[in-house]
Amino acid sequence: METMKQRTSVGTVKSRGKVLAVDDSETMRMMVRQTLEYGGYQATVAPDGAQALQIFDQDNFDLVITDINMPGMDGLTLVRELRKRNQDVPILTLTTESEEALKRQGAEAGANGWIVKPLIPAQLLDLLGQILDRN
Repeated sequence: METMKQRTSVGTVKSRGKVLAVDDSETMRMMVRQTLEYGGYQATVAPDGAQALQIFDQDNFDLVITDINMPGMDGLTLVRELRKRNQDVPILTLTTESEEALKRQGAEAGANGWIVKPLIPAQLLDLLGQILDRN
């Protein structure tokens, strides 16, 4: 919604940042995209890790959100590959997994945060605001 986005003094829409969201569920990609756009972010989505890496290599992103359980390249592998390309971009996981051992693996791979589904839009936007406003 354009009315929810920040505006500059000349009236053009200003994005709060560019976010790449990766999830094999089309429904979840749509929900995350809508949430991000509602919050004023420019959202790009990918259905899997391989496509996410191609997109990431072609553009600059302020933050990446990824699912963990995906066919082909899982989210932990994606996080490791992203870290090889960029040590600074914040990476969040958005997954149904809540095991502490898996969370530790995510942190060791380079993830900055772990969000357990179901998606609560206000919580996601609050967390993104906290992370991106720090940078």
